[in-house]
Amino acid sequence: MAIYHLEAKVVSRGAGRSAVAASAYLSCSRLYNDYDGIQHDYTKKQGLVWQEVFLPEYAPAGMARS
Repeated sequence: MAIYHLEAKVVSRGAGRSAVAASAYLSCSRLYNDYDGIQHDYTKKQGLVWQEVFLPEYAPAGMARS
């Protein structure tokens, strides 16, 4: 039997945090923040077991990764 877990946290820019930086860290990826022009690169971080992006069927084709 599978045990599901969901954890949600608030990321506040007023507290000096960035949702883009948090997303890059959790996904072990490299993301560019258009707001402040900073590239967040966590591609060398280890421990990511599974990653998938879910898009609605009407999403533009360019949004999907190959």
